[in-house]
Amino acid sequence: GMAAMACMQFKLGPDMAICLIKAILLAMLSVFIVMPGLLMIFGPALKKTEHKSLIPDMSFIGKFAYKTRKIVPPIFLIIVIAAIFISGACPFAYGYNNLEAAKLNEQSLAKKMITDSFGSVNMIALLVPSGDYEKEAELLKELESRDEVSSTMGLANVEAMDGYTLADGLTPRQFSELADVDIELAEMVYLYYAGTNGDIGSILDISIYKVPLIDIFLFLLDNLETLDIELEGEQAAMLDGAKDQMASAKDMLVGENYSRMIVYLDMPEDDEKTFAFIDEMKSIASSYYDGATVYAVGNATTAKDFKESFVVDNVVVSAVSIVTVLLVLLLSFKSVAMPVILIAVIQGAIWISFSIPSLLNTPLFFLGYIIISAIQMGANIDYAIVIATRYNEVKGKMSKRDAIIETMNFAFPTVITSGAIMAVTGILIGNMSSEQTIASLGGNLGRGTVISIILVLFVLPQLLLISDKLVDKTSFTLFKKKEEEKTAEADGKVRVCGHVSGEISGSIDGVIDAVIDGNVNLKLLSGNINEEKEVDSCEE
Repeated sequence: GMAAMACMQFKLGPDMAICLIKAILLAMLSVFIVMPGLLMIFGPALKKTEHKSLIPDMSFIGKFAYKTRKIVPPIFLIIVIAAIFISGACPFAYGYNNLEAAKLNEQSLAKKMITDSFGSVNMIALLVPSGDYEKEAELLKELESRDEVSSTMGLANVEAMDGYTLADGLTPRQFSELADVDIELAEMVYLYYAGTNGDIGSILDISIYKVPLIDIFLFLLDNLETLDIELEGEQAAMLDGAKDQMASAKDMLVGENYSRMIVYLDMPEDDEKTFAFIDEMKSIASSYYDGATVYAVGNATTAKDFKESFVVDNVVVSAVSIVTVLLVLLLSFKSVAMPVILIAVIQGAIWISFSIPSLLNTPLFFLGYIIISAIQMGANIDYAIVIATRYNEVKGKMSKRDAIIETMNFAFPTVITSGAIMAVTGILIGNMSSEQTIASLGGNLGRGTVISIILVLFVLPQLLLISDKLVDKTSFTLFKKKEEEKTAEADGKVRVCGHVSGEISGSIDGVIDAVIDGNVNLKLLSGNINEEKEVDSCEE
């Protein structure tokens, strides 16, 4: 179950898988190597502190299972089919804004107060190829015209001075008026700028040469000594202040290869419509740059990436966990039908558990669905194994009714002890943790374990009873060597149930359900023989 998470694209899955697998291996080593010694050392103390069992007789569960063996399975099938569709419509949360914990920490409480007072902000950083301020201005203008966008920010629309934006192109005269410098000085700066940047053709008519405001200001301030220019008084203070602001803006919004635009969306971060608009926004931006690659970064894009990975990860983890558990059970029970029955019960519990958030319209953190599915399949299947193993051991020694009663009496303490520990732990984590994701994992694990216990105790026994023949027919014991086959001899009135071969005052080979009065010498391949026992049918 844990190894299945190692197949996830989202790298938190493999990290958790490695951690949990190591924990399981260490726990197994401790149980098999350390615990036997401790039991030997503390044996006398254990003997002295023994007490009567606090768990009452559970025969009623077995009796209920036998009486409802033909009623409960169809009801279970209907519920599971409905749960498949309902859980498929579960409102998954791919971000943190829609998640709530029963207990809020200071950070969560402060964030909630801010959101309640000022609303939420969905900010996207859009990265486009740098170097063309005009295209940036056109792109920002188009994005601002969309209903989904509340505002945008970029060099091409950040106002600097006197109505000019940082990216507006200025002629020497416009620059001289804005910076309050002589036109001759402005033209000299422009000539030096053109020569430095290789725009030799612009020198022929420098009066119409335009340079972005931010570039010409920073160029001037960086080359004051080279141009032998001295600034004094208010002019120097104004330009120094402008330099700090412009340099900061350029560092934040312009990189070596990409320029950054900030787009504020009037949409929730974790929403299908938001995800669709992000794709549309990237497509619009790419069209301005001849199909070049553009990038969108933000909480909404992270949630979008999580959603896309979840679609694949969920299928992979579910398939791998089911297949691996199926193989283990196949080798353990040496039957094809038995693993399918056990997995159906636990997977049914998983679907039913995740139907509850869907019915309550409560957002479920996507990672919780994957992790809890793997853990529940790997851990809760143990409860079903205990019951199935015990039933296989006793069903050939007594009637089906007695066998299921004996099985449930034997298995109940183990199932309820192990299950209660996991269920209580999960529920406590879900209600005590102030971290939303951890609370979600704990709550879902606790709820899923409770449902698994209920199904294992009140559905699995009925399934075992009605599938007895199917389990026998698909059992590997059908292919045992002759010397391993059980033999039975009887004289008198006996009931033979199952697949047998041998002689009964003649010969017989097949599946029979009959009372035989005479000498019986049979090889029992599956089923049972009840000697001198008055029973009405093989079902008993």
